[in-house]
Amino acid sequence: MASRVFVGLSGGVDSSVSAALLVEQGYEVVGVYMKNWAKDLPGFKCPWREDLADAKRVAVQLGIPFTVFDFQDQYKQKVVDYLIDGYRKGLTPNPDIMCNQEIKFKLFLETALEQGADKVATGHYARIKDDKLQTAKDQSKDQSYFLYRMPKTSIKKTIFPLGELTKKQVRQLATDKKLVTASKKESMGICFVGKVDIKEFLSQYIQPKTGEIIDQSGAVVGQHDGAWFYTIGQRHGLGVGGGLPYYVINKDIKKNQITVTTDLDSPKLWSKQLKLTDCHWLVDNIDTSKSYHVRIRHQGPLIDTKISRSAKDTNLILGKEIRALTAGQSAVIYDGQTIIGGGIII
Repeated sequence: MASRVFVGLSGGVDSSVSAALLVEQGYEVVGVYMKNWAKDLPGFKCPWREDLADAKRVAVQLGIPFTVFDFQDQYKQKVVDYLIDGYRKGLTPNPDIMCNQEIKFKLFLETALEQGADKVATGHYARIKDDKLQTAKDQSKDQSYFLYRMPKTSIKKTIFPLGELTKKQVRQLATDKKLVTASKKESMGICFVGKVDIKEFLSQYIQPKTGEIIDQSGAVVGQHDGAWFYTIGQRHGLGVGGGLPYYVINKDIKKNQITVTTDLDSPKLWSKQLKLTDCHWLVDNIDTSKSYHVRIRHQGPLIDTKISRSAKDTNLILGKEIRALTAGQSAVIYDGQTIIGGGIII
């Protein structure tokens, strides 16, 4: 009897091709649209209705059952509130990572299993080999950075059909199969990130409050409308004109004050080690004598690192200095192509 796979159909080309490949491979496939966010924002209409319609059309084309899982309440609590609370504290959290941890590979998986699924599948560009999470063949599309917080138990229950394909091949497959989403532009899993300015989004939940922008000598050089809206290393959007560009090097949330510098070589902008909290490991043994690689942002360079662990702390000692470490973002650690885990930068 064929395995029953519930595939997350977002209405985009990647998930559509994933479902088509699973059908071809003989799985009993059920298409699921996860309704996570449906709220319109100023100047932006959330396209969930269009995405749902496209997901339905793909399911009809493939001749597979289709259903909707409404996760709006859980998504607001686990992802959106996490994002807002993080910014309030002066952090820069990553909602995509939390969505994968809490919604796609926990709630979606649990709901699918309850309804008779053996496994779930998504259109992510990543691979699973020998129950280990690995990078995708197409490194330019690799999404393993966003997946490192998958619950360990979910890896055995997940399929990534696109892991061995390039984006170009996926588009071609969609065209060959005449899928209605073949020429659709990249779908955004989270409406308000990317298409809506994060500052505009946060302003719906955090009241703007005027504060000072000071330079390293303490001189006031401008004003801002909330220290929580800014991130370390930020250059644009400061509204401080004239002369050399300024970079954010510190945020004081209590004083509602940000500090900037024109010195790109400022030691406040560069680090050779970083401390992690809330670590999540996908392997049982971490060899602290071994060199690994770390990525501190999606598609960022892989940097040599060694892991130093104590009962309380996990620190990474880097092979070179890196610029603009951002508290709240994730550092993801790789052993070759295998993701071993990571944590939140503090």
